[in-house]
Amino acid sequence: MENPTAPQDAIEPLKTALQSSPPQKQLPLIQTLITAGEPGYPVLVDFLKTHGDAPPTLATGRAYQYLYGVTDATVEQFLAEHFPKGIVPLSPDCQGDYGELQTQLAAQDFEAADRLTLHHLCELTSPEAVKRKWLYFTEVAQLPKVDLQTLDQLWQIYSEGKFGFTPQRQIWLGVGRNWERLWPKIAWKKANVWTRYPGEFIWDLSAPPGHLPLSNQLRGVRMMEALLNHPAWVSE
Repeated sequence: MENPTAPQDAIEPLKTALQSSPPQKQLPLIQTLITAGEPGYPVLVDFLKTHGDAPPTLATGRAYQYLYGVTDATVEQFLAEHFPKGIVPLSPDCQGDYGELQTQLAAQDFEAADRLTLHHLCELTSPEAVKRKWLYFTEVAQLPKVDLQTLDQLWQIYSEGKFGFTPQRQIWLGVGRNWERLWPKIAWKKANVWTRYPGEFIWDLSAPPGHLPLSNQLRGVRMMEALLNHPAWVSE
């Protein structure tokens, strides 16, 4: 619950710490400033002013996402002027337009973002995939690396690093590529029963790492295996 009356003497140490902390220590400070409510707005705005031109991080993503959801004229004007399309710059090399997806993720509308992500994956393969609303595992190889990496980055930046294909792949590799060990870890199965879509899935940041996006949850493991083995995740 936000505390809109957090005293300034409690904010200043956070501002100083945020300015001097390495990237891996910034996210917890961002969360504390979020808890402070309105007194934390200027600090988060200054943080984005200072770091907004650099590649997005989990901290800048969370700061932007939080400010995107507040009702404050000064904050709204700042975001409109400096980040009109979001904190993640979208590569012109992408075949898809991911502006709407970025907006949904910034707004934490993860259920809509999940549906749109699958739609984009289908669009990147064939009109037939768009019509059927899912992919054959044999179509995964057609997915362009830059588009997959962009989708993954958007999910990670706007989820504190919890969601995306890379977290799913890391968990999968961590359990020795064992699907029956993976499903419970990402809450796609419980007591050997598949999680029902959409009502039993968790559409917020309380979900376990790797829970989203669903991609092709109802289509078995072959598509998921092809996706997690895609060349997009292999360093050249």
